[in-house]
Amino acid sequence: MTSALRLVAVNLLGVVEHPALGGSPYRVDRDGRSYVPTGDGGIVLGLELGDPAFGLVADHAAPGACLVHPDPASRHALASYACIGNQARVRTGQAAGARGVVLGKRGEEGRVIVGLGQADLARLRPGDEVAVRACGQGLRPPGLRPDVTVMNVDPGLLALLPVDLGGGREAAVSAGVRLTAPSRLAGNGIGRPAVSWDLDLQLPQPGEDGVGEVRIGDLVAVDDIDARYNMGYRRGWVTVGVVVHGASPLPGHGPGITPILTGPAGALRPVPDAAGHAGLTAAAMVQLQ
Repeated sequence: MTSALRLVAVNLLGVVEHPALGGSPYRVDRDGRSYVPTGDGGIVLGLELGDPAFGLVADHAAPGACLVHPDPASRHALASYACIGNQARVRTGQAAGARGVVLGKRGEEGRVIVGLGQADLARLRPGDEVAVRACGQGLRPPGLRPDVTVMNVDPGLLALLPVDLGGGREAAVSAGVRLTAPSRLAGNGIGRPAVSWDLDLQLPQPGEDGVGEVRIGDLVAVDDIDARYNMGYRRGWVTVGVVVHGASPLPGHGPGITPILTGPAGALRPVPDAAGHAGLTAAAMVQLQ
């Protein structure tokens, strides 16, 4: 019998992003109104795990700092290798020495979101260098049934999430989630590589259509989405991801999830709990630093 393959860790370097705008400071929302996209990239202060994804005067706001790399190939590697729960450490600037954790990743050619303490974020500046100890892509926990794929998650984080791997090759994997969304709500991110992109969900405002509050760090399931490779529609499939940024006024956009589990609906079963769900929490992040 072949023994389980051992994962390797890779040291990566990211640079704190500066927010960027085109020739106009405005974007146009789904109702045709212009707005300034505050909070899209860079360093976002005052937003933490557990905060509501809606209700912010912001666009795609993520809790922490977004990392990029000036070399395009290195940027794609940074976004593809880094996983939620990986350790991060600030190397330069006034916040040098501060420790944090990767909270997710999002589109626009690959960004890695790193969570730090609010005092450390306040000292951070665009251009500061952050080292990431990447580990997790290719993870196959022992006994995991072969038709379920794990991605974008540090090996040490799985035990801290509401995920039950089933304990056998025939047992279903279950994941506690805030809600399950239909694939018709999938927006930006469709067709993109699941190891380096997020999937925006065009969720209604809390209270509309019976949908409750969604929070940063929640686990959310999406029906009929296959995220093994490039994310796309596949009937009878399900994907579970972590909410890594807040809502957006743009049409086709919304709270974004970084996928962590995908498989056939009979093999991967989301367990919705609208009131008591706890996904990725600040306490879990402290354990991984």
